[in-house]
Amino acid sequence: MSSTQTKQNLSTLMLGAIGVVYGDIGTSPLYALKETFAGHHPLPLVEANILGVLSVMFWTIMLLVSLKYVIVIMRADNRGEGGSLALLALASELNAQRPNTKWLLATLGVFAAALFYGDSMITPAISVLSAVEGLDVIAPQLHSYVLPLTIAILTALFLLQKRGTGAMGMAFGPIMIFWFATLGLLGALSIAQSPQVIFALNPLYAYNFLVFDPRLAFLTLGSVVLAVTGGEALYTDMGHFGKFPIRLTWFSFVLPSLVLNYFGQGALLLHDPQTVENPFYLLAPPWALVPMVLLATAATVIASQAVISGAFSVASQSVQMGFLPRMEIRQTSDKAHGQIYVPLTNWTLYMAVIYLVLTFKSSSNLAAAYGIAVTGTMLIDTLLITFVLVAWRWSPWLLVPLLGTFFCVDLAYFSANALKIPQGGWFPLGIAAISFTVLTTWKRGRKLLFEEIARRAIPVKTLIDGVTGMNRIHGTAVFLTGIDEGAPAALLHNLKHNQVLHERNILLTIIIEDKPYVTRGNRLLIDKLENNFYRVRIFYGFMDTPDVPAALELCGKLGLPFDMMATSFFTSRALIVSAPNPGMMKWRERLFIILSRNAMNAADFFRIPTNRVIEMGTRIEI
Repeated sequence: MSSTQTKQNLSTLMLGAIGVVYGDIGTSPLYALKETFAGHHPLPLVEANILGVLSVMFWTIMLLVSLKYVIVIMRADNRGEGGSLALLALASELNAQRPNTKWLLATLGVFAAALFYGDSMITPAISVLSAVEGLDVIAPQLHSYVLPLTIAILTALFLLQKRGTGAMGMAFGPIMIFWFATLGLLGALSIAQSPQVIFALNPLYAYNFLVFDPRLAFLTLGSVVLAVTGGEALYTDMGHFGKFPIRLTWFSFVLPSLVLNYFGQGALLLHDPQTVENPFYLLAPPWALVPMVLLATAATVIASQAVISGAFSVASQSVQMGFLPRMEIRQTSDKAHGQIYVPLTNWTLYMAVIYLVLTFKSSSNLAAAYGIAVTGTMLIDTLLITFVLVAWRWSPWLLVPLLGTFFCVDLAYFSANALKIPQGGWFPLGIAAISFTVLTTWKRGRKLLFEEIARRAIPVKTLIDGVTGMNRIHGTAVFLTGIDEGAPAALLHNLKHNQVLHERNILLTIIIEDKPYVTRGNRLLIDKLENNFYRVRIFYGFMDTPDVPAALELCGKLGLPFDMMATSFFTSRALIVSAPNPGMMKWRERLFIILSRNAMNAADFFRIPTNRVIEMGTRIEI
């Protein structure tokens, strides 16, 4: 590849990163400083507090986003992919020789994914609401239109999800470049009027603010953390754009724009304390208020889109890794693998977002609910990266002070946000608790189910010996089975009820690996058994889209050709009932049974032509 092509590719990745990765953290200036000085725990508007808060905000961004995520955690990519589940898979792989840590790692990773669902509901609500509240600044009499307009924008956003984000994504980058450039320009113009605000870059101002009145400073942290919400997205979206483009755009463009805007808002507060009602919009001259509201609305829609897409990705990964039942996942682009649409997730998010808007009614009220999920996720990421760095044998002289700093900062912000649980922090925690219960119940139920299936299964060798000499019909039979040993239940039922056996019989198992993708060369493993029986294993990564017919086409190159018109697929649908002594609590068992009955059938999920599928039922007690 020529240097010109390399530069063009880098430019494209940087443009895409600016349009997708930074939406959440890039819209935080709309409400972060306002909530700090005029929120539930307002601060006196004196110079020491303004400079102190700006200093705390700046060094928090540098520690939690720049150092922790951009420099340290982004090193821990799982074959190029990031995010809590990818980090969980990497930590589990590196600590495979320590079985006593497996349950802890799984619990941390699953709870981080559960917290993300709570965060993905609040982000669209607070982002779009805070942008539309600019109408209050333009004309107070427009206040009654804020909620209806917010709901209309969010409804349109969720309705458009099924069409995919490809067309909208083309415009994301330029809009967000203009957004960050505007943030930086407005901030710089304001700083020029009160240049003493630059002193806040000195960490002594942060230290003095924190020690002068520790109680008030601790309460303030609950609002200051709003400046770093979305910082974890830099790691989550790493697989789409790569480390270098994200790091380059962060340090060269996004970080300076954010710092300039926050310091510009601080300078405005120093110059005119009355602007505390909305320092973000009042940075702009009166003639620019309407364009700013429109630009902010566009930026918050982009931020919301990124979070919604992230929720789709987490749902898909959870299904692949066995934490959620099979559900409909649609590819919305033939070119971009990561562009998917999950209808159930989309409409669940939509109902929750509308509920939040109608219940909390303002971005200030929603700010009380925001933060607890983000700080919880950041704390869990620190715990997971600890297992990774220890496994990598980093020097204790570097590891202890580095992780100690991260833990102290994370715990401080998490504790400060825990105080906001009665004011709204209960919502993301409640959503996280429900999500965690569903994820772990399904995982546990599947384990019990497969154990019972394995217990019932007869050895394949015994089956093959028993059908020797039996009359066979023309064609190939593929029996899907979730266990890697023993005869599939569908095969036994076919023999029992139909009393037939095909010429060629394939025992097919689909295995999801602890890595994002599996190459075509490693997709298949074929074992030839006796009597024209074969055991075929198809391997996928947790970000791959399973496609059984496409995988079987590869078998021809390995000496096992398939004619789809002469192939029948047999699946077994388990009717799960409660055992006298269930392997988990009764209420969890009932939840698992409900989830199982509503799971998408295997044929549709694995893209098997429905006219080639025969489904056999079986009753299983767990």
